[in-house]
Amino acid sequence: MKLISYQHDGADSYGAVVGDRVVDLRRAFGERAADLKSLIAAGLLGEAARVVAAAEPGPKLDEVRLLPVIPNPGKIVCVGLNYGEHVRETGREITEQPTLFLRVAESQLAHGEDIVLPPESTRLDYEGEIAVVIGKAGRRIAEQDAWDHIAGYACYNDGSIRDWQSATPQWTAGKNFWRTGGFGPWMVTRDEIRDGQVMTLVTRLNGQEMQRTTTDKLIHSIPRQIAHISAFTPLAAGDVIVTGTPGGVGAKRTPPVWMKPGDIVEIEVDAIGILRNGIRAE
Repeated sequence: MKLISYQHDGADSYGAVVGDRVVDLRRAFGERAADLKSLIAAGLLGEAARVVAAAEPGPKLDEVRLLPVIPNPGKIVCVGLNYGEHVRETGREITEQPTLFLRVAESQLAHGEDIVLPPESTRLDYEGEIAVVIGKAGRRIAEQDAWDHIAGYACYNDGSIRDWQSATPQWTAGKNFWRTGGFGPWMVTRDEIRDGQVMTLVTRLNGQEMQRTTTDKLIHSIPRQIAHISAFTPLAAGDVIVTGTPGGVGAKRTPPVWMKPGDIVEIEVDAIGILRNGIRAE
């Protein structure tokens, strides 16, 4: 299934995309699952698939306003420097353990919305990534069990305000400006993507390819990331892990390439779809 969070007729909801229409799962599950995170936490993805198979399609996809796939995640854990090409272009070294930082929910925005360039900077950069949505809670999850804790996958743009990011050794500020992290357009459930399937990730800016990689080039694999993160913090259903960006970021080009108002940035993952956002000044 392709699952989305959205607004329609002034109300928040969630559902499944079927062709060009949406099946409203909020109406089907009612108080049992008020949002997509609750549906996942309640272990209702299988039942949701049966509901979708039997349901009459609802509004057209282009009639709803998409929200970030999980609008209310408990945690957004991002993995930095996780492709060799990106490590090399930054002049750093591969580390034995994953490099991690956190995002807050307010820094995210949905497919089709505009990433916001703040007045404090002109150095807005793209980072195409794949997001993993946790489906089953766990602590100290073993790598061999990690796949069973995944609900699904989405495209992610870890939009970064580079001068704020590089101003100190800590990246928090540059990674958390309001509405800079694109998350969408939907979550493709785990049953649609084989465990360990090699996915191709491409970033385009105004139609020009800027990044391209495959997930077999990850330094720390998705199971390794889940095992490492869950060692120090319990993972809950609806938590998000953003798995890393490849080489080709704008900051490391000559001359640097910064996103500006009017630009269009796309993150495409062959097994998921295309996340598309414009850029506007705040």
